Amino acid sequence: MRRGNDVTLTWTIPTVTTDRQRIRSLGPTQICRGLQPEMTACGTAVGEAPAETVANTPKKKKSLGKKNTGPKVPESYTDVVPRTLLRDNPDAYATYAVEVLNPEHRGAGISNQVRVSLVRTLPAPVDLAANVTSRGVVLSWANQAPAQPQPLLHYIYQVYRRQEGDTRSTQVGEVPAGSEPTLTFTDSTIEWQQSYEYHVDAVTVIAQENKPAVEVSGEDSPEVKVFADDIFPPAVPTGLQAVYSGPGQQPFIDLIWAPDTDADIAGYNVYRHEDNAQPIKLNSELIKTPAYRDTNVVPGKTYFYSISAVDIRGNESSRSEDVSETVP
Repeated sequence: MRRGNDVTLTWTIPTVTTDRQRIRSLGPTQICRGLQPEMTACGTAVGEAPAETVANTPKKKKSLGKKNTGPKVPESYTDVVPRTLLRDNPDAYATYAVEVLNPEHRGAGISNQVRVSLVRTLPAPVDLAANVTSRGVVLSWANQAPAQPQPLLHYIYQVYRRQEGDTRSTQVGEVPAGSEPTLTFTDSTIEWQQSYEYHVDAVTVIAQENKPAVEVSGEDSPEVKVFADDIFPPAVPTGLQAVYSGPGQQPFIDLIWAPDTDADIAGYNVYRHEDNAQPIKLNSELIKTPAYRDTNVVPGKTYFYSISAVDIRGNESSRSEDVSETVP
């Protein structure tokens, strides 16, 4: 796996010798890297994983100083690719293998080989900023992709989010690099009143004919932390209508309006005033449905009504436009 200039190799440590004897100790592991498509031998190693000791018990073998998780024991090594080997050429690759040696520095040959792209990656994204809006968390950062990338190469930025207390990040979106100097992404999948940490990864994508594209990750940006504080009121209610009813019964005015579509709506407030007077809230508790009946009306008066919406955190919208109705 390559990230930036680091290539991390993993392999399974041998548990037996070539004559099928259980290994009690090992020598170092040579890290082999070449520019040819295939290697026949390690040649000059570019690195070395240290030797480790294998202890045995009557029941099962313990793994090289680590807890035993089964017969296959993983090992890893990270090789830092010299900058002189990196290219803007999508066809540039390095070939890697490892060779595990015994205490006498003898080995049975190199492992299977893997090829790793040597394409030059973008630097870590800079100037990452996060702002909380009513639509979610809006991230912005500086675009460092070349204005005219090489043929078969293009660049994307992957956005990752980690909730406070979690150890793993989850990708929440990606943005093509394009040519704009500043890029933005809106994370609308947040939960309000939660703290999040974001980082952005610049990815170089190599197009391949009749094959899946190859993605090479660059360095991560520094993390930016944000608290998703919901201080944003719901949308102003619309469609308010007032209808008088009264002949043959106690007079009243019915109000109806279009329901607010915000997911966190808790209810509505109804306001009434007479001409040149200040609005007064009629309800003592939030109204749960988009309808209200005002029975405290007097003949010969005209009443003006407006509605506001309130979310579950108590944020109240502005009042709607007034509608009026006259009691005969």
